[in-house]
Amino acid sequence: MNNSTESTAIDFQNFWAQQALNLHWRTAWDTVQISNSDAHSYYWFQGGYTNMCYNCLDRHIPSHGDKIAIITEPNELSTPSKSLSYSQLHTEVCKLANALIGLGVSIGDRVGIYMPMIPETIIAMLACARIGAIHTVIFAGFSAHSLRDRLIDCGCRIIIAANAMYRGNKKIILKDIVDEALLHCEDVWHSIIFKNTDDEVNMLTGRDLDWSNLIDSQSTVCDVVWVESEHPLFILYTSGSTGKPKGLVHTTGGYMVQTTWTMQHVFEMKHEDVFWCTADVGWITGHSYVAYGPMLNANTQVMYEGIPTYPSSERMWQIVEKHHINILYTSPTLIRSLMVCGIELPNNYKMQSLKVLGSVGEPINEEAWHWYHTNVGKDNCPILDTWWQTETGNILMSPSVNELNPKPGYTMNPLLGVVPVIMDVNGVELTGNNIEGNLCLQLGWPSMARTIWNDHPRYITTYFSTYVGYYFTGDGCKRDADGHYRITGRVDDVINVSGHRIGTGELESAINEHSFVIESAVVGYPHDIKGQGIYAFVSGSESHIDNELVAKEIKAWVAAKIGPFARPDKVQVVKTLPKTRSGKIMRRILRKIAEGQFDSLGDTSTLIDPSVVDAIILGRV
Repeated sequence: MNNSTESTAIDFQNFWAQQALNLHWRTAWDTVQISNSDAHSYYWFQGGYTNMCYNCLDRHIPSHGDKIAIITEPNELSTPSKSLSYSQLHTEVCKLANALIGLGVSIGDRVGIYMPMIPETIIAMLACARIGAIHTVIFAGFSAHSLRDRLIDCGCRIIIAANAMYRGNKKIILKDIVDEALLHCEDVWHSIIFKNTDDEVNMLTGRDLDWSNLIDSQSTVCDVVWVESEHPLFILYTSGSTGKPKGLVHTTGGYMVQTTWTMQHVFEMKHEDVFWCTADVGWITGHSYVAYGPMLNANTQVMYEGIPTYPSSERMWQIVEKHHINILYTSPTLIRSLMVCGIELPNNYKMQSLKVLGSVGEPINEEAWHWYHTNVGKDNCPILDTWWQTETGNILMSPSVNELNPKPGYTMNPLLGVVPVIMDVNGVELTGNNIEGNLCLQLGWPSMARTIWNDHPRYITTYFSTYVGYYFTGDGCKRDADGHYRITGRVDDVINVSGHRIGTGELESAINEHSFVIESAVVGYPHDIKGQGIYAFVSGSESHIDNELVAKEIKAWVAAKIGPFARPDKVQVVKTLPKTRSGKIMRRILRKIAEGQFDSLGDTSTLIDPSVVDAIILGRV
C-alpha cells in the first residue's frame, strides 16, 4: 500500500469514528478498523458493545416517542391506513422479544422471517436485534423449496410468518408454503403465525403459535442484550443461476453506523421529512432503507403492502399525495412500468411535497430518468441514481442532491470512505478518465458483508479471487472525461460478440430509447460464427403491431446508436418480461430460453406470473 493510500485509510477511519459517536454504545470501541487481508477478515469498532434495536427505538423515546414511525398503507383502498409511533413500536417489539426469550431463543440463535410488507415484519426484525438473535428475512415470494433451503442452511430455530398476504388482487397463503417447507426442517422449534387476513388457519399443535395469543400476556419491558460490534445482525441470502444461495452475514456496529450516515447524507433527510422506499423488506434495500435507516434517524416512513399498480396505475401517486411524501426511493423497473400508463396520471395528483427522487436496483436508463424527472419531480427534484449491492450493505455511489449538472444514467461519484478502482480483464488498474472496465473497491467500509454463513472460503473465492487485493463487485463501470461513474451492468452479462465486449445495460438503454419499447432485456446465446449472439426481448406500448417490422427497426436502431457490431441477432417482442414480485427481471430464465434450454429454467415460483415464461418460449425466435 502506498503512502497516499495509507493516509486515506487513516482519514476514513477518523471519519467513521466521528459518525459512530452519533449513536449509543454501551461500551466504547478500542479500535476503529482492523483487517486481515490474507484471511479477508474485517472488523469495525472492535471491542465496542451496542444494540441495533436500542439505537432504532429506545434512544428516541424521550424526545420523539410520540412521533409517527410507520404509516401503513394497506393493499385495499377500502381499508384505512394506520400509524405506529416510536413508543407504540417499542412496546410491540418488547412484547415479541420477551415471547422469543420464553421460547428459548437466545443470543446468536437464528430466526427466519417470512412476511409481507407490514409493520409486524419490522417488529420481528427489531425484536431479534433486541435480544441478540440473528434474523434472516426471506422474501415472501420464494417457494417452499427455497424457504426450506434457507432455513436449513442457517439453522433457524424459529420462523415468524404471516398466514397470508395480498399482492394486488391476489391472496397468497403463506402458511401453506411454510407448512410444506417445515416438513424438512427438523431444527425449527416453532412457527409464529401473524394473522394478516381473516382466513381460517390450520395450526399444528405444539409447533404453531398464534402471534397475538403469544404476545398478549408479555411484559412491555424487555432488557436490551448488548452485543459486540461484530456480532451478526442478520443473514440475507442472494441466489445465482447455479449453486446454493449465499447467506451473506452483516454485523451490527459497522452496518448500523453506515446505514445511519447514508440515510442522512445521501437523501439529506430532515427530521420532519416523510420517506417512502418501495422496496420489499426481503431484499437489502428494504433492510437498510425501510427497516433500519429511517428508524436510526427517527424519521417517518410509509409502508405499502400491495403493488403500486393496484387497484389502478394511480395508486403510487395517490399515496404520495395522501401522505405528503418528501423522498421517494424506487426502482427503474417500476418507473418504466408506470411510464406506459401515460403522463396524465402523475399530473393528476398534487405532489409538491416531493423534494428528492431516488433510483435503486439497476442503472436507470435515460428515457426513464427524464420521465421520472419531468412528470414526477416536475423538473424540481434531484434524481439520485444510487449504486450498491447486498454485499456492500449500503449505498456506495450516488449523485449529490445539490448536483448542478446531473447526468442521466450516472451514479456520478463515490461516497466518502469509498474508493472505486476500475480494472481491465488482466487485473491491471485503469487510471485517469475516459476508461471502462470492471469495478472493484479498495480498502474497506463499515457495512460490508463479513462472510458467507458457514462458508468463508466461498466468500473469498466469490469476491476476492478475481482481482487479488480488491473486492470485485461483478459490475462493469465507465469513468467519463469528468471523472464521473456510470455502472454498465453485470460483467457476467457482458456479451462477447466477435471479440467485442458489449454490456447488456448499454444495449438495453439504447433499445429502450426506441419509441415502441417500454422495457427490454438482453442476453447472450451461443453463436456458431460470432461466439455469442445478442438476443433481445422487448415489450412495447402497442398491443397490435407488426412484430417482424419492429424487430428490424430495433436492430437498425441499435446499430445506429452503438455501432453495427452491436446489432442484435434476434429480437423477440413479448407481452411482458418475467419479473419477480420485487420487480426484478429474471434474466437467468431469459438466458436459458435464448439458449433453448427449456428443461433447466430453475425455480420460477418467485415470478409475478410464471405463465409469462411459457408464452415467451412459444414465441421464441
